[in-house]
Amino acid sequence: MAQTAMGRGQRVTETVRQPGKAQRGIRSLDTAGAILRVMAEASGPMKLRDLAEAIEVAPAQLHPYLVSLRAMRMVEQTETGQYGLGPFALEVGLSRLRAQDAYHEALLRISALAEETRLMVALSVWGLHGVTIVHVRESIARIHANVRVGGGFGLTTTATGRLFLAFMQSAATERQLQREMDERATSELDFDFDAEGFHAEIARIHAQGYETTLDLPIPGISAVAAPVFDYSGTMKLAVTLIGPTRQIDLSADGPAVRDTLEFTRQLSADLGYRPE
Repeated sequence: MAQTAMGRGQRVTETVRQPGKAQRGIRSLDTAGAILRVMAEASGPMKLRDLAEAIEVAPAQLHPYLVSLRAMRMVEQTETGQYGLGPFALEVGLSRLRAQDAYHEALLRISALAEETRLMVALSVWGLHGVTIVHVRESIARIHANVRVGGGFGLTTTATGRLFLAFMQSAATERQLQREMDERATSELDFDFDAEGFHAEIARIHAQGYETTLDLPIPGISAVAAPVFDYSGTMKLAVTLIGPTRQIDLSADGPAVRDTLEFTRQLSADLGYRPE
């Protein structure tokens, strides 16, 4: 859509190009949308001059838009004369958020991620028994990783499990972690858990924003996992890319990590999440 501002009263339309079709759009509405976007991305109310500079129009051209947007309660003016989003803009945003579901939105998109990376993609949520796999999108090349819907990921042995510990710290995750540690202590003869080192790893994952595993817990299979957040900053699910170690590059600037983070960050943004 065009970003060129129109003066008051102008109704000129333009062609909006979309895949497979061309439609007519109204430039003045495009400009109003640009105003609202700039305000939404700002840290607080803005001066008319700064807002006009961001939209790339003269303040005199911008003012009529603000008058109309204020009448609609999409924009409000503070006592100091600055402009910010109004109460109706909040109502519209909340309505959009209530209609969204992280799992449903992820389902609509993961096929493209699997096809682009040629790797398996798994969606996981926190369930009654810990990390639970709720959807698996196989890659073109079948991967024997024993990843199935209804199954789970270990908290200490998998990228996805540690991701939940890093971003969903709660009494529930602590209980599940202790339960898993007790089971490992009983079943593994050489079990030796470094609690201090493990919690340092969890802090590292939180700072990094994703986690990887190389040849674990299945030799020859590696993975990268990243979180999806909603508007409140709550982790809703994890997206995990899984593939043969020889085919998946786990370096920070490699395609697997890059594509996973692009996917989860865009989905989180669409769910209303704004990083601090």
